[in-house]
Amino acid sequence: MRVVVYSREGCHLCHDVLDVVRRVCGDEFRLIDITTDPELEARYRTRIPVTAVDGVELSDWFLSEEQLRAALG
Repeated sequence: MRVVVYSREGCHLCHDVLDVVRRVCGDEFRLIDITTDPELEARYRTRIPVTAVDGVELSDWFLSEEQLRAALG
């Protein structure tokens, strides 16, 4: 998957970012729950949601359609 969103249950900012990602990518993205991996939780705990494109982190907390479309080229 080109787009990955790092998230966790109950994250209100995550819902907003996921709405943006779904509008741009449909179902063609990967959602990773950081609580399933202690290393991911330590890395992303205070930064979620984090969106990555092709393995490069694009945004923390907020994401616009324009940002994502530009990153996808």
